[in-house]
Amino acid sequence: MNVTTKEVQKTAQTLDYILDEYKKQIPKKKRDWRTYEQRLTERIRTAIRELEPLIEEAVSSIRVVKEEKRGRKSKLTLKQKTLLLLLKHLIDKSNREMSNMLVVFSLLAEVDVSYKTVERLYNDEEVILVLHNMHMLLLEKKEVENSDCSGDGTGYSLTIKKHYASEAQKLKDKIKSSKTAERSRKKNKESSKKKMKKQFIYSFKLMDLDTRMYIAYGTSFQSEKAAFLKAIVMAESAGLTSIRLDRYYSAQMYVKLMKGKFGDGVMMYLIPKKNATVKGPWKWKQMLHRFVNDTHTYLREYFRRNQSESGISEDKRRFGWQIRQRREDRIDTADFCTVLWHNLFWIG
Repeated sequence: MNVTTKEVQKTAQTLDYILDEYKKQIPKKKRDWRTYEQRLTERIRTAIRELEPLIEEAVSSIRVVKEEKRGRKSKLTLKQKTLLLLLKHLIDKSNREMSNMLVVFSLLAEVDVSYKTVERLYNDEEVILVLHNMHMLLLEKKEVENSDCSGDGTGYSLTIKKHYASEAQKLKDKIKSSKTAERSRKKNKESSKKKMKKQFIYSFKLMDLDTRMYIAYGTSFQSEKAAFLKAIVMAESAGLTSIRLDRYYSAQMYVKLMKGKFGDGVMMYLIPKKNATVKGPWKWKQMLHRFVNDTHTYLREYFRRNQSESGISEDKRRFGWQIRQRREDRIDTADFCTVLWHNLFWIG
């Protein structure tokens, strides 16, 4: 195995031309909308049928022992709490989706609680345990283990006044066009980040490419990187055989991280930056060798990460681009509900 820095940088610098040639060789598939609608309807119905049995199975493995006997007994069982939280996350839907899901409301007959009770479900430890059990059971049912996966990050607005994508782009443009002194630029950047912190939450999700199910997720007020690191910790139990990430993660530190978490066998698919060098760990050199010497095959594998982008787009169309919670723990639970519903819709 022999690859030079010059070869890597030449390939990276001519990548736009290579991509044009690559796209010409890959014809676009036309979607059969009738078949698509039929499959979508069946996936929604399957998700609703599986919901109650899955919650019952998740609850059955939990035994709660409380030392404190005082306090008012909850009106809801653990099953009802979990069901109410997940249905609340799903309610504001299109006419087509609602027509497929009317039957679920019969599951909550005779439930009468205040909005505060619903709000507290987002940080109810028992409910979060059930959600985690449901996540593991869904992956087990689809036999998701040692995944070929991809990852992508996004942001959710915490206010209806600002949209994440447009505001993030405004911030990038402001930073690029700034011609003030370095000290002033840093001050403005820190101020902008603090402002963003209050208005948006970063989310990162890892998807199994064979089943399109999420194996892990992470959220953070700080940065997409912090959300990514949380997702990687969660993914350790499922295992990875390969991973595809965008250019933000095209650095040797992430190759070292993945090797440390998942062993020497994990395959990395990153697009090197134009100034990348071959200096670094052996895993980094292996990846660059494949990128330079078999570029088209490498790109074909790398662009499988488009499924992550379409998965996030699917989630935002279904659940919206806003999270209504404010506390970080409750925001994390809300994003976990999105993960569970996404996986339920792909269980069939």
